Amino acid sequence: MNLRNLWKKKDVTLSFEAFPPKKDDDFASVAAAVEQIAQLKPDFMSVTYGAGGGTSAYTARIARIVEEHGVAALAHLTCVSSNRDQIRQELAALQQAGIHNILALRGDYPQGYDPAAPRDYRYARDLVEDIVDYGGFTVGGACYPEGHVECASQQEDLEHLKEKVDCGVDFLITQMFFDNSALYSFLYRAQQVGITVPVLAGIMPVTNAAQMTRILALSGTTLPNRFRMILDKFRDRPDAMKQAGIVYAAQQMVDLVANGVRGVHVYTMNKPDVAAGIAENLSKVLGRT
Repeated sequence: MNLRNLWKKKDVTLSFEAFPPKKDDDFASVAAAVEQIAQLKPDFMSVTYGAGGGTSAYTARIARIVEEHGVAALAHLTCVSSNRDQIRQELAALQQAGIHNILALRGDYPQGYDPAAPRDYRYARDLVEDIVDYGGFTVGGACYPEGHVECASQQEDLEHLKEKVDCGVDFLITQMFFDNSALYSFLYRAQQVGITVPVLAGIMPVTNAAQMTRILALSGTTLPNRFRMILDKFRDRPDAMKQAGIVYAAQQMVDLVANGVRGVHVYTMNKPDVAAGIAENLSKVLGRT
């Protein structure tokens, strides 16, 4: 299913993210988890793409499983380590697999990256242009409510985002955030520069405090004191941390929906129980039956 017209039909959407295995031995367990999440019937599921395309073959296979369960798949695609011929091969493979939606990402710089070296792709907008030229896909993009860590200012990041949207992005998904005011400020500033595509809020229910510490170090996402207290209090109690993380995410989502956000995209970390906890507790809030 093509996602382009989804937000013309629905006031608010619920979607989940899954990631493919890194090796064949893990495929069966990941596929089983993805199937359980798909059975919750989200509006779509995204499937990540490993650094440097390391899991690209698995991305298409997992996305196909999502589609077979009657849920639209959004395949991630990164470009910084690829040339145009490789990207066209990836697009052809996704199209052949029946995948109609792509989240276009630059991806992490490869080890030893030389910014001065010639490359087909330096920015996600270059990939967006090629996907649009190829045709047949709805294109999503990433955005950063608190600004991209590589940009000197939020305004600079927003200007680059506008360029990317103008290249043909149909909707945006935010990086995770834990303070809704950061998103509301971002949405206001995005509207001021003419970004009008749907923006989906990326929400991560934190179930592991140590894992969260690593993620924050890479992303630059800030934590409100209220959430820091939760991490400190339940850090050594995994069951309590999982419950508190789901409740905190649910409270974020209630506030977001009440304030008109077009959709919530939940980073599930391949945990069906986390996805189920969100879907069940917010079914009425999200207008789901």
